Amino acid sequence: MDKHKSIDAQLVGGNKDTGFTAPQIYYLTHQILKLTSHLESHSKDYSSRRGLHKLLGRRKRLLIYLSDENAVLYAQILKNLGIRGLKGRQGLSRGLTLQHVVVGITSFL
Repeated sequence: MDKHKSIDAQLVGGNKDTGFTAPQIYYLTHQILKLTSHLESHSKDYSSRRGLHKLLGRRKRLLIYLSDENAVLYAQILKNLGIRGLKGRQGLSRGLTLQHVVVGITSFL
């Protein structure tokens, strides 16, 4: 229960609804970090490696969805978690600032 409290404290915007995309990405990242540290000491654990690849794919799909739906939140999550952005996706990882993203969204509306 304590690990969920620490992850919830990191959430952007304070939205702790587990159906929301951002908490799912945070929880998946936490699980990915746990599996990565496990695989550092157990390099031949192939079933855990397969599980890690499945989690990475799930997080990637959620990040793609989030980058399409909310570029500002996508950029904040990348910054908070310290993970790289997706190739070919707009956001702060492509040299844009948060102001560019907000101006682009408001000019679109």
